[in-house]
Amino acid sequence: MKANLSDKRVVLLLAMVCCFLWGSATPAIKIGYQVFRIDGGDTQSIILFAGIRFLTAGLLVVLFQSLLQKRFLRPQREALPSIFALSMAQTVVQYLFFYVGLAHTSGVHGTIISGTGGFFSILMASLLFHYEKLTPAKVLGCVAGFGGILVMNLSGMAGESLFQVSLLGEGFVLFSQLSYALSGILVKRFSGRFDVVMLSGWQFVLGGIIMILVGLLTGGQIQPPTESWGWLLMLYMGMISAVAYSLWGILLKYNPVSRVAIFTFLTPLFGVLLSAIFLGEAEQALSLRTLAALVLVCAGICAVNRQQKTAD
Repeated sequence: MKANLSDKRVVLLLAMVCCFLWGSATPAIKIGYQVFRIDGGDTQSIILFAGIRFLTAGLLVVLFQSLLQKRFLRPQREALPSIFALSMAQTVVQYLFFYVGLAHTSGVHGTIISGTGGFFSILMASLLFHYEKLTPAKVLGCVAGFGGILVMNLSGMAGESLFQVSLLGEGFVLFSQLSYALSGILVKRFSGRFDVVMLSGWQFVLGGIIMILVGLLTGGQIQPPTESWGWLLMLYMGMISAVAYSLWGILLKYNPVSRVAIFTFLTPLFGVLLSAIFLGEAEQALSLRTLAALVLVCAGICAVNRQQKTAD
């Protein structure tokens, strides 16, 4: 199994599945806000909404894996500190910062900054935790991929300054991406001792509960959906996190962080394409800027994987 999951073709396929699912979250969440009647500036209700989503994701992981193993996926007592640390970094801190930050900055700035998660993952793995070396190819790949994120979002910058930043806005979104990158490092570290799917499922459960409590205690509320498919949408959003993070954790267990993290640049591209289909944003999705971004992202992936080929 390890050999298969280290195969570049398998990594490419599974990473693209994860990024496609994460990309679909953007239109799903926007539609979810409408279905559950949540105002975009109501941070408390958004946190509550996110908590329900992640609790659902965790329960789905635990249920599916329990059925697969024909026994309840119970976390070992010695794994509880790891589950708590992972839930804080991957779910609670990341999404608290992310949602609060988006409430205090433009969508353009938030999207640009949220595309830096893979870049931070590679830098952390190389410079702070020394899991791998920071090579010129990795730097080039990150620069190209991040350049693609910038180019793709240039279309929304007309009439506003790119450098008007605030701590609660752009600063908080940046902190969320640092938390995301740290969570990937923690998965890499903890997966050597514990089952990565078990860690993923129970960290979602704990993180979801914490976010629900935070949302409720601060006055958040959501309305039951009037559409019959509203709860199915919530179930799908839970499945996005359950499937994507479980697969991502498995890939991190058997591969260098940079080989996996570089594919996170694909998530905004999938998000743009799916937004064009479901949110009526086809004009922006088919613009020259988006196509240029696709070229840069693919170039970044090729640069990193070319380095990995010579290293392997």
